[in-house]
Amino acid sequence: MSSQIPASGTSKHKPERTRRESTRTTGIVVLAIAITLFAVLNVDEVKVHYLVGTSKAPLIIVIVVSLFIGAVLARFAGRSSRRR
Repeated sequence: MSSQIPASGTSKHKPERTRRESTRTTGIVVLAIAITLFAVLNVDEVKVHYLVGTSKAPLIIVIVVSLFIGAVLARFAGRSSRRR
């Protein structure tokens, strides 16, 4: 039987979370709850006018698609300004 003795200063329990990690985790949970509530409260159908037509879609889908398009445009605008 070989018994291994752990090196000094090592322990088998998990290290405690730092204050920064706990604050970050709490912030992420609060943000997730806020996003979920926002999505649940914005399910009404809205009329969307395109250049060539009109359709109906849930408000949350319109908001998310607009957010995505805005983020993509901002990313491209940021890339082109850094090249100069």
